[in-house]
Parts: sequence; C-alpha cells; structure tokens
Amino acid sequence: MESQEQGEHAPLPLLTPYKMGNFQLSHRIVLAPLTRQRSYNNVPQPHAILYYSQRTMKGGLLITEATGVSDTAQGYTDTPGIWTKEQVEAWKPIVDAVHARGGTFFCQLWHVGRVSNQDFQPNHQAPISSTDKSVAPRLQSNGYDVAYFSPPRRLRTDEIPQIVNDFRLAAKNAIETGFDGVEIHGAHGYLIEQFLKDQVNDRNDQYGGSLENRCRFALDIVEAVTNEIGVDKVGIRLSPFAHFMEAGDSNPNALGLYMVEALNKYGILYCHMVEPRMKIVGEITETQDSLVPIRKAFNGTFMVAGGFNREEGNKAVAQNHTDLVAYGRWFLANPDLPRRFEINAPLNKYNRETFYTSDPVIGYTDYPFLETIA
Repeated sequence: MESQEQGEHAPLPLLTPYKMGNFQLSHRIVLAPLTRQRSYNNVPQPHAILYYSQRTMKGGLLITEATGVSDTAQGYTDTPGIWTKEQVEAWKPIVDAVHARGGTFFCQLWHVGRVSNQDFQPNHQAPISSTDKSVAPRLQSNGYDVAYFSPPRRLRTDEIPQIVNDFRLAAKNAIETGFDGVEIHGAHGYLIEQFLKDQVNDRNDQYGGSLENRCRFALDIVEAVTNEIGVDKVGIRLSPFAHFMEAGDSNPNALGLYMVEALNKYGILYCHMVEPRMKIVGEITETQDSLVPIRKAFNGTFMVAGGFNREEGNKAVAQNHTDLVAYGRWFLANPDLPRRFEINAPLNKYNRETFYTSDPVIGYTDYPFLETIA
C-alpha cells in the first residue's frame, strides 16, 4: 500500500506545501491549462466561474485555458482572449471566484501562429508564423472531422516587435483583470515554438538559423512581459521534445537547456515543461529523454506535465525531479482531485467526446464530487 511506502502518517509528496516566489501553495497539484472551447466569440462566459471555482482548493495553483493575445492569435472556435476591454471585464468574476476560494490563478498567454486558417483571422488574412510552410490537414479529436490550415505568411523582421508587444499588453491586461501572474505559452507547435524549433523555423534573419537566433523571439517576449508586470509573476511553458503540429527539433535537449539557462538571466518565477512522454489527444510522443538535466539547470520553480497519475506525481516530487505537477484530463474530470489523491479515492473517468464542445454544463461542470457519489 502506498501509505506504508510513504510512512504511516507522512503526507503525500504532492500534498506538501510549497513556496513559489511570493505564493504560498498548500499542495503541488496544479490545474494544467486546458482548452475547452466554451468562450463564445472569444469572450469568457459566466459558466467558467463555476468550472474554475469547482477546481480551486485553498492554496492551489490554477492555470487558465490558453488565452489569445490578439485578434490574429486565434485558431480554434470559442477560445478566450484577453486583448479587449470586454474580455478583461468577462474574466474578472472568474478570477474573483478563484480568489474567493483561496486559489492562485495564472493566465496562459497564447498565439497559435500557423495553426489556424483564414476563417479565424481578421479580414480573412493568412495566419502569421515564423515560416510560410503549412501544417498538413489533421484528424480532429472526435475521430472524423478534419482540420485544415491555411498557408501562413512569414512575419517580416520589422513586424516581430508588434507581436511581442501584443504579449506585453495581454500580460498588462491580465494583471488589471486580477490574475496573480501569466504563463507564456511556448509549447505544442504554436507561434513561439514555430520560432524555437528547427523543423519549422527556416528563417535567415536574426530570428532564424542558430539556436540563439531561434530562441530570440521567445526571450524578447519574456523580456517585454517581465518588464511590464515583474519577473515574480511570469512563468513559461515549453515542450522541447514534442512534435505536435509538425514542430520538432533536431536537438531538443540542447534547446531545452539553452532556454532555461537564458531564462535564469531574467529570474522568472517558473518553468512549466512537458515531459518527453507527452500525451495529447490523438497523438502520443514517447522517448528515452529526460527533463532531469533541464530541471537541474533551471533556478526557479520547476513544473512538469504529461500524463502523470497519482503514484507517478508523488514519485516525481519525492525524487526532486520537479516542484509541482500539472494535471489535465484527471483534473478536468475530478474537480476535487487533490482530495481524491489524499484519500486515494477512485477517479471519475473523463469523456474525450466532451473535451471540446460548446455545452456550458455537460462534460464541463457536471463531473461529480466525492460527496455526491453514493
């Protein structure tokens, strides 16, 4: 039994307190950023108040679903943004609800880049990217619909500062909204990773070619955001080992190490890394690589994600491979996940078919809590 392994009265490693900069967390189980596609017309909705507050335990850290930084950042139906006054005002009661339950709440800032098509773009223009190479059509998570991506337009060198500024303004809006901080989305084949990865980035200016040049865009964003809101409120998510959306790299270990060593110079709050064995709906990436060298190289709080269960999460913390563990699908289906882990209760099964629907209740806020189970 796990309780015997941990000692008769020793707390589970996942349920031990942790001080993340100025934030005192009561446990190490983080709500991962999860796209749910229920923010109609890119505006967060009142039903998100219940969704996020259900998953808030006093002293817990939650990260929002990926949130667009501009009108060019969109690539999926009904994902939220934080670039307009209407969006800022719509987020405020959601943030207030999480804070009322004692949670710490970070907003994940997102630009999809080429993972889009003209229907999502202002004036039906081409999506922007580091490249003009397209993403091939791919089967959607429901198993039968196909997503098509428009050929992107390669950003000119002189346009890049404007995109960096979009992230800065979004971070400013997030703090105005009441969020405790922001997480820069530099993972999963979206715009920042389209610059980071040599499988995608085919530029020959100062944002392409060498590892230093490919990382420049991400670090420009980090610098702009930290200058705007402070290093103590900024995290970043990276997935150097992933190939999602055709964004692979020839040397992911070198990329990950270069990035965290560069991030150390800024002193940002945390680095959120996706494990090499990352599992995404419809795609599984398994390698023999490890995040341990990257963890050792980073000076701030280290967070991992990638299909952890209770036992694996406890082991990762106990062995000092990470400080925090982000849970996605299991937290989606179990709003009281920390409590279930504490008493080793059975977990609700998640339903993939309701991950990305527009229903404001089904598969969103109707997963039962322990006390509602007979």
